[in-house]
Amino acid sequence: MIIKALMMNMRVIELRKHIKVAAIQHSFKHTHAQTIAHTRTMIAQAKEQGAQLIALQELHTREYFCQTEDVGCFDYGDTYGSDQAFFAQIAKEFEVVLVSSLFEKRATGLYHNTAVVFEKDGSIAGKYRKMHIPDDPGFYEKFYFTPGDLGFEPIATSIGKLGVLICWDQWYPEAARIMALKGADMLIYPTAIGFSQEDPSLEQARQREAWIAIQRGHSIANSLPVITINRTGFECSPATALGIEFWGSSFIFGPQGELLAQASTQADEILLADLDLQRSEELRRIWPFLRDRRIDAYGDILKRFCD
Repeated sequence: MIIKALMMNMRVIELRKHIKVAAIQHSFKHTHAQTIAHTRTMIAQAKEQGAQLIALQELHTREYFCQTEDVGCFDYGDTYGSDQAFFAQIAKEFEVVLVSSLFEKRATGLYHNTAVVFEKDGSIAGKYRKMHIPDDPGFYEKFYFTPGDLGFEPIATSIGKLGVLICWDQWYPEAARIMALKGADMLIYPTAIGFSQEDPSLEQARQREAWIAIQRGHSIANSLPVITINRTGFECSPATALGIEFWGSSFIFGPQGELLAQASTQADEILLADLDLQRSEELRRIWPFLRDRRIDAYGDILKRFCD
């Protein structure tokens, strides 16, 4: 009986689904060509370290151009097709699932902030168009991006269903919850966020800590791993003297909010972690948050405000 029990336990261990994930954080390298070449080098390094899933930061092929409203920047959308082909070839070459973040020109005068997910053979597994679009000093995204129209739909891949969201989406628990309710195995947030040079140091620290805390909450509330990839480095538009110091700090949480890995604030880094996808099932059995939701009482969530 003891031998039989041991064999059953070994079988359970064998059936557990472990994957190695990588989040690639880096600064803008002066030009589009230099930046995507640098990204390719880091992807190759991540593959050498065993990564099966590699996620890139928001709008990773260029500078964060949304610091100002400049119609000339719409030209960046012209490389959407060639950028897709470039990263599709990389996914195929290194046989990894790759999460990119590109400036999509959908039609003349119609643009999206879009995450494209590539399968290991280079095919497109799916894409997500950013739903929540900010409009703040230094982050004038409403000028450039039409809100997404694909909804919150996990993208099925060979390593699991990816709940891909983008930056400003990370502040909205509704987006994370819907991805969880539709069967996502993890949440992934390509991000471009940093400090304004005008903010005092204590306020900068509070903003960064809030950014980490809200996403840890998504992990705990949904019993899902969270992978967040942020830009790093200082970027200053010619039209503004202030610029943004992107705070890096990319991180990976396990499904109980446990910190598995975190990058520094300033360096280019490959952040690696092993995810045990079986843990979500185990956690939802002992903390059945989804079972106990009072969906009959949540109608007010569909209102703009409960006056």
